[in-house]
Amino acid sequence: MIYIHWISLVIYAVIIIGTMLAVVMDNRQPAKTMAWLLVLWFLPLVGIVLYFFFGQNTRKERFISQRSLDELTKRSMLEFAEQRNLRLPESHKALMQLYTNQSMALPFKDNEVKIYTSGYEFFPALLAAIGHARHHIHLVSFIFNDDPLGRLVADALIDKAREGVEVRVIYDDVGNWKVRSSFFERMRDAGIDVHAFMPVKFPAFTSKANYRNHRKLCIVDGKVGFIGGMNIALRYVKGTPKQPWRDAHLRIVGGAVYAIQRAFLVDWYFCDRTLITDRKYYPEPDEYVDNDCLAQVVTSSPISAWPEIMQGYVRILLEAKRYVFMESPYFLPTEPILFAMRTAALAGVDVRLMVPLRGDSRIVDWASRSYLQEAAEAGVKVYLYKAGFNHSKLLISDDSLCTCGSTNVDFRSFEHNFESNVFFYHEGMALRMKKVFLDDQKDCIMIDELMMKERRPYLHRLWESLIRLLSPLL
Repeated sequence: MIYIHWISLVIYAVIIIGTMLAVVMDNRQPAKTMAWLLVLWFLPLVGIVLYFFFGQNTRKERFISQRSLDELTKRSMLEFAEQRNLRLPESHKALMQLYTNQSMALPFKDNEVKIYTSGYEFFPALLAAIGHARHHIHLVSFIFNDDPLGRLVADALIDKAREGVEVRVIYDDVGNWKVRSSFFERMRDAGIDVHAFMPVKFPAFTSKANYRNHRKLCIVDGKVGFIGGMNIALRYVKGTPKQPWRDAHLRIVGGAVYAIQRAFLVDWYFCDRTLITDRKYYPEPDEYVDNDCLAQVVTSSPISAWPEIMQGYVRILLEAKRYVFMESPYFLPTEPILFAMRTAALAGVDVRLMVPLRGDSRIVDWASRSYLQEAAEAGVKVYLYKAGFNHSKLLISDDSLCTCGSTNVDFRSFEHNFESNVFFYHEGMALRMKKVFLDDQKDCIMIDELMMKERRPYLHRLWESLIRLLSPLL
């Protein structure tokens, strides 16, 4: 028996050491490597399970062959999207070129945009657009809950499918683990083509549980597009019992709808392995929009060669002349983002960051506290939103550029999730989004004021610093 005991220990040690070597040889950011090594060292058994589910790197893997992706791109949007007299502003041409080179994210002019800052505004607009659909509805949502709102949206989609409208739905498998399969089966039975994004089934795809589709997109007839931060769940209207919900979502009519359509169809190929390239999905617009509102829909994912949206945020922060305002429900920044924020603030740029006073995850709140203090010490003005849970993901810079989408300022969004943001290079749009930020700022307290009132014990600060070590994994 004693031999079995020692043999088991040797096998166990080999597995632990082998896993740690695999983490080191993966050549990730040192902070993430050290976080995984600490987990494996101090929680060896639990650590291996966590690494198996959430730690394996997929950025080098190719779930979509580049040849097929190129075919999808060339046979669809590029073939039908014709833009005359397109002028790119010199001040942001390099940023637009970065996104174009990274993920074929083309800028589109002539866009009309409505901003929704609550579910009470957004969901009636979404249901109205669905009700007017005549040809197709494409929808991807990280969460599609089986609650009164989710069933209302599902019923609207089912009605259109029965009318002969093509309806395609993608939901994230992990984001909807608590949703009964019968909810989606009812839509399938009605003729809706529904796919779970990267299903996690043991043992296949188990290591992909960490890489989720966090996008929230809807395209109706190729003419109206929605993009932003709101999932399909009742709490995005009513909030939680403890606090109301604040969010941001956009309705777009114009050239950028082509780009939102392409983002969905790439995801659809990912899930269904069907290339949808017909011109009818890129129709001529019913509403003629003639303005200089330039928009660029940018997607990022763990299988891209580079973290596109994070690269763009770094460039915006380092190129800003006057200000950068940011809203994010979570703040666990990668080192490049934190470095860029500190550098901009120390250079005299008015950098403001808004996060919720009370988040929806205690462990994330603990991990983010030291990051917020570090940013504040470098001159970043940190605002804590106290009127509810602010789930908005916004960035505005110099009255000339702004973005809204699904990307949080954290490791998960920048490195693990499939995300989508729309960037606007237009003064009018930037000023509108700036007003949203300044209105939210009225419901905030600055972190300096909170720190003066709150004297946290040493053990609290030690705990926050220890949890911070795990921030690359949260």
